[in-house]
Amino acid sequence: GNPQGDLVWGGMADSDGDKYAEIFEAWVSEYDAENMEGYTSPNGLYSMDHLSTVVFVVNEELEAELGLNIQSYEDLLDPKLKGKIATADPNSSSSAWNNLSNILSVYGDTDEGWEYIKQLMPNLVILGSSSGVFKNTQAGEYVVGLTYEDGAVNLLKDGATNIRLQYPTNGTSASCFGTALIKGGPNPENAKLFIDFICSAEGQTALAAYQEGTLRYTNAGYKVPENAWLTPSSEIKWVKRDVPYLTENKGAILDKWNAAWAEVGG
Repeated sequence: GNPQGDLVWGGMADSDGDKYAEIFEAWVSEYDAENMEGYTSPNGLYSMDHLSTVVFVVNEELEAELGLNIQSYEDLLDPKLKGKIATADPNSSSSAWNNLSNILSVYGDTDEGWEYIKQLMPNLVILGSSSGVFKNTQAGEYVVGLTYEDGAVNLLKDGATNIRLQYPTNGTSASCFGTALIKGGPNPENAKLFIDFICSAEGQTALAAYQEGTLRYTNAGYKVPENAWLTPSSEIKWVKRDVPYLTENKGAILDKWNAAWAEVGG
């Protein structure tokens, strides 16, 4: 009844639907309309500003020891990787839901897609945090981490030499995250100005330059810095993600995941 904040930035994904409608004003930045196709506000509450792209982080030393060359989703099924692929829990982690969404975008929410997931599960270890996936893979506890590029790429930026970011050759996609105006906050006009800035091409260009290109943004006009750490979008195979379908069916998909995990013996 007495909000102390004016806005929330980050942690709110395009798969949230309208479940937080009672917290936020039904308002989005005018710059949201400038976003790339598929990345405008999904609910009239969030102004979408950045992307979290699915990637494998591969420990190249352990990969070489096993005689593997991990490029695709099919490569993750190798029996040598049993218990050696880290992921978070899609029931509670946006990064793990992001990865599950990408598998279903590649194979479809079909018998084929779920058969692939069941074959993959014996190789998986579920960790308690998203950051633990890429950090523990870099530390040598796992061969592969199913993660998001902006988390893993900072390990490279910080000097890690034993890992690489591998975009699945079957194709990758991204969850979109945003910012929103808190209903009844004390400074709504300033909050709107701030949200407009971080959703504008100017604001996102400034953020990308500050971060040395470790995060992808949504505005079609933002400029990627020349020294960017991330692979250019033009060099990546992208698959289309049906966000409305995944949002509407998230509960059923997670129920199916949990049943498969129990069946496999997770």
